[in-house]
Amino acid sequence: MNIEEAIRTRRTIGRVKQDPVDRALIERLLDAAVWAPSHFNTQPWSFIVMSGEGRARLGEGYARVAASLVPELSGQELEDRLAKERTKAYRSPVVIAAVCSPSDDPRAVLSEELAAAQAAVQNLLLAAHANGLGAIWRSGDPMYNPIMNETFGLAPQDQIVGLIYLGYPDMTPPEPKRIPATAKTVWLV
Repeated sequence: MNIEEAIRTRRTIGRVKQDPVDRALIERLLDAAVWAPSHFNTQPWSFIVMSGEGRARLGEGYARVAASLVPELSGQELEDRLAKERTKAYRSPVVIAAVCSPSDDPRAVLSEELAAAQAAVQNLLLAAHANGLGAIWRSGDPMYNPIMNETFGLAPQDQIVGLIYLGYPDMTPPEPKRIPATAKTVWLV
């Protein structure tokens, strides 16, 4: 599959089978991810790969964040909520946390460091698609909460830029609509 075909045919796959994904395949995806561009070649990304019981740490992170946001809950109501949050980590056989650790290079700009880590995620998503995997890039408030950084032993300045849920597709996604590039482009010549 050439790159343009991969870009045009990649879809968000929210439902995947629980079949295991070979470690060598995951390593190929990560190798593709690290070829993303970064200003001053800072390469500010790192990855935490969770599978099997390794996903429990993410589940606990979701639960701890939820508990901090609903202090009024207690007893069975709280336990039910925390159990529901923990299950989020098991929606796919592999979850990869993509982390931006901004460089201490004085020339580095935070927005550029984040963009580089996000570009690495796009490379990973394209490689997953080209290798027959389905993936969804999840984000949201729990991911940005300092408790999630604590859960993974990340430094306060580190930012999780995506939780990538991977597996073999268990759905056919709908064809997305795209606004043509011509409608989003201004030429100054």
